[in-house]
Amino acid sequence: MPVRAGRARDRLYTSTVTAFSAVLIAQNEENNIQAALQSVAFCEERVVVDSGSTDRTRELAEAAGARVILNSPWPGFVAQRNFAVERARHDWILALDADERITPALREEIGSLRGEGLACAAYRIPRAVFYMGRWIRATDWYPDSQIRIFDRRRGRWEGALVHESVRVQGRVGRLSSPMEHYPYADISAHLRKIDGYTTLWARQAFEAGRRTNTLGMALIPLWTFLRNYLLKRGVLLGQAGLTVSTLNAYYTYLKLAKLAELARSEASSAAR
Repeated sequence: MPVRAGRARDRLYTSTVTAFSAVLIAQNEENNIQAALQSVAFCEERVVVDSGSTDRTRELAEAAGARVILNSPWPGFVAQRNFAVERARHDWILALDADERITPALREEIGSLRGEGLACAAYRIPRAVFYMGRWIRATDWYPDSQIRIFDRRRGRWEGALVHESVRVQGRVGRLSSPMEHYPYADISAHLRKIDGYTTLWARQAFEAGRRTNTLGMALIPLWTFLRNYLLKRGVLLGQAGLTVSTLNAYYTYLKLAKLAELARSEASSAAR
């Protein structure tokens, strides 16, 4: 019996599509993990590397169909992300955080890319943050494009304590549909994360030999606010734009203040 044209086309697409492994790292993400995994259900494999959750993260990830691997104690962002990539069964990786989602539009764009063939070593994806009840498509937060699809044979995660990223050998393409990002439940959660990340940034910068001064601590945060609120149109987003711009400036000030604190501590120890 002859195969109908539609079935033949489906079979051809299935046989040529590039297999993807979606990889996530997580700790105490029971409120996010299921939605994140559901958004990458189109991938041939989903891997969650957990660093010792005390909530139901692992249980919920397994129930959602993911392969869950425990890697504890926490080795740092770069090491944990590369550990997850190395445990995947497929070479093409879609890296996702638990507070991120692949939208239907982005899933369709990725599907077309996989069916046509992946001509680049990696692909950048823009991110849209949901914050204070609205999408933030302004300030330094947008488009915030990140390499999240890559061939692990030609790339890996690199970085130090903060701001890790994927580095690849080869051409990097860009997708147009943004992924969704839900990084903060509220402003208090935002402030807690700022405190943690600025501490890591200051330590990393100090160890790299960077120093600051009073003038820099005054002017750089001011410029950060003006860039976010005026040049990058945070002013158009009402209270959310003002809050994001102000807290981005606060982040900048706090990391520099902590860097100065480390320098004072070193000078004090040397003087003893």
